[in-house]
Amino acid sequence: MRKTIVFLLAALVAVSALAQVRTPRPSPKAGLTQSVGTTDITMSYSRPGVKGRAVWGALVPYDKVWRTGANEQTLITFSDDVTINGQALKKGMYSLHTIPTAGDWTIIFNSAADPNANYSYDETKNVLSVKATPQKAPFMEWMTFEVPALSTDEATIQMRWENLAVPFTVNTDSTKRTIAALKSAMNPGWQTFYQAANLAYEGKAATDDEINAWLAESIKRNENAQNLWLKARMQQRAGQTAEARKTADAAIAKATAAQSALVEDIKRQVATWK
Repeated sequence: MRKTIVFLLAALVAVSALAQVRTPRPSPKAGLTQSVGTTDITMSYSRPGVKGRAVWGALVPYDKVWRTGANEQTLITFSDDVTINGQALKKGMYSLHTIPTAGDWTIIFNSAADPNANYSYDETKNVLSVKATPQKAPFMEWMTFEVPALSTDEATIQMRWENLAVPFTVNTDSTKRTIAALKSAMNPGWQTFYQAANLAYEGKAATDDEINAWLAESIKRNENAQNLWLKARMQQRAGQTAEARKTADAAIAKATAAQSALVEDIKRQVATWK
C-alpha cells in the first residue's frame, strides 16, 4: 500500500510539473497596435498557418461565420468613436468575425468581447456589419492583420492570409476632434491658436477664413517665425505669391538660432514658388 501511495504522489508531482511547462501553440498569438491621429487601435488574435491546405471555401468554409483567426476570439479595441467603411461604431472592445464568400465578405463587430473567454459567437450581440471586397495578394503562410495605408484621420486595416487581403477602412476624425478641443481650450497663449491653424491647414479641416482668423490671433499675441511661415503658405495657397514671399522673408528674419532647420525648409519651399 505504501508503495502505491508513493507512486501516486510521484505521478501527481509529474502531472503538476507538466502543467507548468509552456508549450508552443499551433496558431501563435499575435497583436497589432496602431495610432490613427489621436485614436489608438489594438488587436489581439491567433495566427493559423496554411500548412499546405486549401483555405478559402475548404478549411474556412464560405457563407459561415468565421472567428477570423484561431483559438480564442479575435478582438479589436478603439479608444474613440470611429467609422468603419463609413458606418459609425462607438469606442470600446469588440470581437471581430467575418463571413467569407466567393465574392464580398461581411465583417462583423460584436459586443461579446472577453480576452479570457473561449471562442463563441452570439448573433444577437452584433453591433455593426460592413461589406469588404477581397483582393488578390502575395502568398502569406500565417494569417495576419496589417495597416498598409495610414493618415492622420484614416487607416486601412486588412486581414492577410494565403492569397487574399480583406481590407476595411477606419476613420477617426482626429483632426476635427483636435481642432474642436483646441477651440474650446483657447487661451491667451499664441501656441494654441497656431496649433489649431496649423492642424487645420495640414488636414484641410477648416475654411481658409477660420484658419486665417486663428493665425491672426496667434500673430497678434506673438509674431514669430512659425506663425509667419504658416501665414506665408496660406498666402501662397490663395495665389498671393508676392505677398507670400515677403511674409516668408519676415519669418526668416524672426527665426532664432535654434530654428536653422525651419529656415532651410522655408528657403527650399519658397524656391519652388512661381
